[in-house]
Amino acid sequence: MDILVCIKQVPGTSKVEVDPVTGVLKRDGADTKMNPYDLYALEAALTMKEEKGGKVKVISMGPPQAMDVIREAYMMGADEGSLVSDRKFAGADVLATAYTISQGVRKMAPYDIILCGKQTTDGDTAQVGPEMAEYLGIPHIANVIDIIEIKDKSIVVAMDMPNTIEKIEVSYPCLLTLEKDINQPRLPSYKKGIETKDREIKTISLKDFEDQNEKRYGLNGSPTQVERIFPPVHDIKREKFEGSGDEVARQIADKLKELKFV
Repeated sequence: MDILVCIKQVPGTSKVEVDPVTGVLKRDGADTKMNPYDLYALEAALTMKEEKGGKVKVISMGPPQAMDVIREAYMMGADEGSLVSDRKFAGADVLATAYTISQGVRKMAPYDIILCGKQTTDGDTAQVGPEMAEYLGIPHIANVIDIIEIKDKSIVVAMDMPNTIEKIEVSYPCLLTLEKDINQPRLPSYKKGIETKDREIKTISLKDFEDQNEKRYGLNGSPTQVERIFPPVHDIKREKFEGSGDEVARQIADKLKELKFV
């Protein structure tokens, strides 16, 4: 079974700088980590490999330093990894990102199933996985909370809907986006880190794609533009109320009304 997992390097802190011109995050030199949601997808892939055999491949999109998360995936048990990286991909919105990764996925074929985390902590759109599947022309299921049965030609999963839990069977090849708490991700292995420290990470750039039209990628290929992005402002104010219980309660009520909380 060939399993492909999409992983991403995200900021490890909320204290990140923003490019005032392009409105995108400045990732160079910032503390980073693997997107937490992707850890669940990777764990699911490794568990499926242990149950059914096969190979786990990972793909990431980003600058060269994003190879660090692929190395981490190797330390957890992934077999192969590729980084989709090219300066022409910079500034991509979710649609351009999905198209770019889908082009990279085509270079990593064959695959039976693609697993993605529900969303990323730096974007929180939860759109890239399903959009990738549409570009690849394969069925997809989002909000997967349980992998019920892995069959030879299909997989049965539980999907979390607003008011119900639905059981669905989908044929390969397909794409799933996984919710957190579907499993408990394993820790990276120091031993595997030593064993895989020289393992190849392939770099895929625009010249390797089937579609090399630069207008489909990066800022040029993004139909949406960020108007403004900024770090959260930490503005903590304290106010002390004194008096009897009734007086303090009245002051708190008046303050909540003033702040329009009630």
